[in-house]
Amino acid sequence: MAVKMGMGIAIRKTVAVLWLAFAIGGAAVARPRVAVVFGGGGAKGAAAVGALKVIERSGIPVDMVVGTSIGAIVGGLYSCGYTSAQLDTLFRTQEWLSLLTDRNERFATRPYVDYNGVTYIFGFPVRDKNDGKFGMMKGERIEHLLDSMSGYSRELASFDQLKIPFRCVATDMKSATEHVLGSGRLSRALRASMAVPGVFKPVTMGDMQLVDGGMMNNLPTDVAKRMGADIIIAIDLQQEKHKDKGFSLKETYGIGGLLDWIVSRPDVKKYNQNVRLATIYINPPLANYDVSSFSNKKCEQMIRIGEREALKQWGRLMELREQLLKQP
Repeated sequence: MAVKMGMGIAIRKTVAVLWLAFAIGGAAVARPRVAVVFGGGGAKGAAAVGALKVIERSGIPVDMVVGTSIGAIVGGLYSCGYTSAQLDTLFRTQEWLSLLTDRNERFATRPYVDYNGVTYIFGFPVRDKNDGKFGMMKGERIEHLLDSMSGYSRELASFDQLKIPFRCVATDMKSATEHVLGSGRLSRALRASMAVPGVFKPVTMGDMQLVDGGMMNNLPTDVAKRMGADIIIAIDLQQEKHKDKGFSLKETYGIGGLLDWIVSRPDVKKYNQNVRLATIYINPPLANYDVSSFSNKKCEQMIRIGEREALKQWGRLMELREQLLKQP
């Protein structure tokens, strides 16, 4: 109880200080800006939808959204105007296995098929002689779905043009560096952010070969900070926590790239730092699920778990809403 009271006092102080800073800064007072950050986690993204339902119910205004991997898909669609109820339906009803694997339903009952240079086993593409890129699946079906759902099939000068400004994170395989995507074709950016290495083919953008953003930044609260967020509600799907390595090949010996990632795990250091940036932190317990738990039944269960975990923060959410909407 004492901890919860302390957190509530911290929120009141944070918002009060921000209001004061804005008031001193000029005559026109804008309220503190709120970001919702969606972490990566494959199928566990269903739990993020459950948490989002509670955030929506609280009435807290959301000024920007950031996501990684499946969090990019949930956050990107939310930024386009989809409600948590609509996203709930998407997770409960979509045939995710076929969608994510580019399964060719014509060959679903056939053990082995070679067609147009692609080898299929029971409809799943396992080899493409026409494409030398690393990874089995192109992700074309998910990209087409996102194109049609988002309503933004054209190139955008900035993802600030969405109903809620949005950014997502991807990793350049060539340099093992993080890249924040905030313009271009939305569906392509989302596809890049969730392209698990070795499973999906990387997305080519300029000189970059982009794959899953979770490799470098699985909870991008720092991106929200750079966008100007004063208050961050983070939905973290990561279950295993690790301590920082306390060592960097890049910093010590100037050796960067993939080797530095394997030895030093800079993503762990950034993750631990980013957790601390969250004003309200929601971490649904999903130890019995994994990134591939895409069955409709498991998605339903995870949505409920995410909602229950977010409801534990209800008091803090309502206090935050009251502080945000109060006139200074």
